Amino acid sequence: MKHADHNEIAKAAALDFAHRLAPRWRMTLGNDFLGAYMIGSVAHAGFSWRYSDVDMALVTAAGISPGTLDRIRSEAVALSPDWGAKVSVFWADGSFSCGRFPPLDRVDFLDHAIPLLEYERVRPVRPGLNEIRHYLRGTPFASWVEFAKSFAAAETLERKDHKAYLRTLLYPARLCYSWMTGRMGSNDGAVAFLSERNAAGLDVNLIKRALQCRQAAADPDELFSARTMLLSQIDACAALLAT
Repeated sequence: MKHADHNEIAKAAALDFAHRLAPRWRMTLGNDFLGAYMIGSVAHAGFSWRYSDVDMALVTAAGISPGTLDRIRSEAVALSPDWGAKVSVFWADGSFSCGRFPPLDRVDFLDHAIPLLEYERVRPVRPGLNEIRHYLRGTPFASWVEFAKSFAAAETLERKDHKAYLRTLLYPARLCYSWMTGRMGSNDGAVAFLSERNAAGLDVNLIKRALQCRQAAADPDELFSARTMLLSQIDACAALLAT
């Protein structure tokens, strides 16, 4: 079976799982529930059976308490230990004034969300490019730099870190794409976008090799010898964010 076929079969299974999970979340949240949605790579493109998360979004009238959020995550694992472990929950109240819904994920919600169960459609204000860039300069960049420096200094790559390492190699493409367009794109789309532009200082070939590894659902061990190149990738991305 081709990797693309395997990914499409897995994507369909993930979507089926999400459709079965949404009514359980509706029961847990009761009348506060407004809608459950699929976002991320299942919704837009580039789903990988091995490396993708299952990004799901919940909109409620008044938000979700920490205890209820724990129940929601437990229900996902109870329905399917395999798929449930991959679920990443994004959530907001009816005005999108609280919760876990960063600007880029709000853009993804507006552009690509697949309704699973919906009682009231709530649309947040679309973040502008300045807001997106302010967000990218903050926690996302700092978190990526921390991972990149850690991997650059590592002597071995453990299997449990394969996904994180590959994501770290690919992040400059996602960063450049969102910085320049204000949109959320797939890894495939972001790398294609980057390949057509002059990305000063970036090793685009390394990013392409990381994408090929992801597309093949392969181990990234062959890319580990390039880990020190992450330091120059940091410098290139920092220069972009300084513009």
